[in-house]
Amino acid sequence: MLEVVALSALTTFLLGVGNGAAGEIGKNLTLSAGALVRRTLGRETPLPAAADERRALAGRVHARLSGDPRRAGEWALMLESAPDGAPEPSQGAMPPAPWAFTNQEKVLKQLTREAERPWDGRPRVVLLSGPAGSGSTSVALRLAAEARERFPDGRYYVDLRDAPGETGPDAAGVLLRLLREMDVDADHIPATEAGRARLYRQLTADRRALVVIDHTTSLAQVRGLVPATPDVLLLVVVSGPPLLLEAERVAVPPLSDRHAKRLVRKVAGPEHAARVKAHLPGLLARCQGNAFALHAEARLLTLGEPAGDGSRPAAGTVTPAPSEPPVRTAVHLASQHLGPDALRLCRLVALGGWPSVSPLLAAAAADGDEATAARLLDDAVQIGLLDALPDGRYRFRPEIRRHLAETAAAAYGLDACAEAVGRTLDALLRRVLPASRAALPQSWRTELPPAYQDGVAEVADGIAVLAEEVANVARAVVVAEEHRRTGTALWLARSLWPLQLKAGYWDEVLPALRDAARCAEENRADERTAAALHFQLAHCLGETGRPEQAARAARAAVTYERAAGHLRGEASAVELLGLLSLNRWAYEEAYERFAEAETVYRRIRPDQEGAADLPRALALIERHRGRALRGMGRLDESRRCLSNAVDFFAGRTGAPPEAYNQARALTDLAETLHEAGDETAALAAITEAEALLPADAAPHRAYLARLRRRCEAAARPR
Repeated sequence: MLEVVALSALTTFLLGVGNGAAGEIGKNLTLSAGALVRRTLGRETPLPAAADERRALAGRVHARLSGDPRRAGEWALMLESAPDGAPEPSQGAMPPAPWAFTNQEKVLKQLTREAERPWDGRPRVVLLSGPAGSGSTSVALRLAAEARERFPDGRYYVDLRDAPGETGPDAAGVLLRLLREMDVDADHIPATEAGRARLYRQLTADRRALVVIDHTTSLAQVRGLVPATPDVLLLVVVSGPPLLLEAERVAVPPLSDRHAKRLVRKVAGPEHAARVKAHLPGLLARCQGNAFALHAEARLLTLGEPAGDGSRPAAGTVTPAPSEPPVRTAVHLASQHLGPDALRLCRLVALGGWPSVSPLLAAAAADGDEATAARLLDDAVQIGLLDALPDGRYRFRPEIRRHLAETAAAAYGLDACAEAVGRTLDALLRRVLPASRAALPQSWRTELPPAYQDGVAEVADGIAVLAEEVANVARAVVVAEEHRRTGTALWLARSLWPLQLKAGYWDEVLPALRDAARCAEENRADERTAAALHFQLAHCLGETGRPEQAARAARAAVTYERAAGHLRGEASAVELLGLLSLNRWAYEEAYERFAEAETVYRRIRPDQEGAADLPRALALIERHRGRALRGMGRLDESRRCLSNAVDFFAGRTGAPPEAYNQARALTDLAETLHEAGDETAALAAITEAEALLPADAAPHRAYLARLRRRCEAAARPR
């Protein structure tokens, strides 16, 4: 019987391959598809990057299937066992609307009008903008609160404030945050921007949903989110001038005096009516209808007069110019309600531009103890200078942080400010370097300088520590370089290796690795450090679907390792080049790279660095060679290589057993056996692999289940 494979299904499958789920299991599906493409077309065909090239490839494959029933059957099984379609998204977890929201009904009506207008093929996109503190976020949250029935399938909110640097995450990073907000499991989030955009469109197709992207800083961040369906409204919120986005533009105006008075009275409460009445004229003049400034000054009225008699500024006070924007004036007034220690701490910790602040970092900046820092941070929260986060950390609003940082130098001097930043960098180093080693205690890539080794035993969960600080580390790489602390910048970036290897934080670590690799080159860092950073960068670029950039970085790592005479590092970098080739279906090139890596590994003498790691490294190379040979159609050789890798990781050659690596090698072996037509042996390998996997290896188990269905279907008589 001739299996019928629809061109549309084949095209959809090939568009998803390589842009699909990230990680080892996503790569397994990609390799299987590449091997089948080669068998169908009779030649090696590298994986196309562009969508139109993939559609053309689908057409060439489909044309071959009409006269080849056996291949058509293989493709039918491949498509039937492919992962299910897009996961079911949650309805989101929109933050609450502000209680004291006042008089933006006109703006809300404009937003509602865009959501309800007849759809004529024109995307529903609103660009909501206003000066810092105008209340644009409040308007967006109020719309979401009032529009629950209008958007029953989901209301999703993404705040871009907590990314390192002034520009926030790139387009791929924004998509990642949005998919996480939709509760898409990490194993189902594609690694590439194209894959994420495709999944986003699948998740929002035929749904009535609201998507809010707050604190957007560039057109590139949101251009790929413009909806193509009639019932999705994209609300882009900008604090500052509007972007050049094709959208309905809605400006958030200042509050009128009448509504400003209402807001102040709401916030202050009736018990403070007399104080509000006495201060209202000056307050209205200073705030100029700015919602944040009005809210902040109203809260200050509930606290009474600031410390001192008010006749002259307190020590360390920086008086604002009369023309200062309302938010900066409000920050100045709020600062007067802090004691000198709390104000000094806030100013000094604001200097680094950290995405979030912990008591530990604040204590370092102020050269104090952590308990005191926590108390002073809470004081700053009470007067509105800081926002408390759910994880026990804190965050400045950007305009508040900038004002505090700018006044720090005038209050304490440039030298004191530089010392505060240096102490904060040192505190980050002491926190993340031991955490990195604790996360990968046996890896030569996490070896530490002697000064940091004592803290490793105190780290209970290294990955959790690194995940908590990753945004600060990315920022610290830039800050350290600005302060001419090149070594600090490079060590901070190197600490992120376990996070990208074990936890898949590729988008989060990529900015730090780009900066650190460039910094290593420009400052002529030692070859081993430069090699390590370029290797990390190459790995990260490869995992995020940037193969050409990844190959360049990997080749640079090879060059640096050779210059350092570091054989283990050189072999590892060549091996990475092989994996990059493997993932783009260049199987012969990958095999040559793996053979080259093996040659370099075998040059390591018993008394040289890396000799103890050699048996395991060669076993991994054997597995990689087996995968490349499968793609080349040399199935008997592939079977031998993969069987050798299975034996090593099973402990049959005297090495300690590694259950997870054994399961991975067994999965590869089952693929080879299936392609060779030995379904009985393939099913046995699948069963053995399933027994070795931990309970939380759901993606791997699901992949094995699909592979089992392919084997069982192939074994049935036709």
